[in-house]
Amino acid sequence: MPVAIVFYDVVLSIHVMAIVAAFGVWFAYPLLVVRGDAGAHRAQARVARMVVNPAGTLALLAGVYMASDRSYWSEVWVSVPLVILIVLMGITGGYFGPRQQRLAELAEAGAGPEYAALATQVARVAFAAAGLVVVAIFFMVAKP
Repeated sequence: MPVAIVFYDVVLSIHVMAIVAAFGVWFAYPLLVVRGDAGAHRAQARVARMVVNPAGTLALLAGVYMASDRSYWSEVWVSVPLVILIVLMGITGGYFGPRQQRLAELAEAGAGPEYAALATQVARVAFAAAGLVVVAIFFMVAKP
């Protein structure tokens, strides 16, 4: 029995891989980062710049192709994850990057109460971001 793979399926696979690379790491951050470790905070900022941003962009481009190829732009299961992707990309660069840098600086200075407050705030936003990833996955899979 011959197997037929169409270009759309290849793009779909790339899209899923890019989403896992870009946003899967957020689920591991709480387990990997030791509070007060400046190097860990700098590593998080580096991962965002070198992995999350390029993979998120690739996921966006693949999603645009798929929605255009199949005329899915009017579907809620496309628009909701698209908005979530844009929000996640925005907070990756606009929120997490600067705050990871500040956390690294505070950790080097002794990780006092300002560090603890900021680390707690960043952890809460990361938890909310991970929740958005879950919502986006639900919409893409369940297609409500």
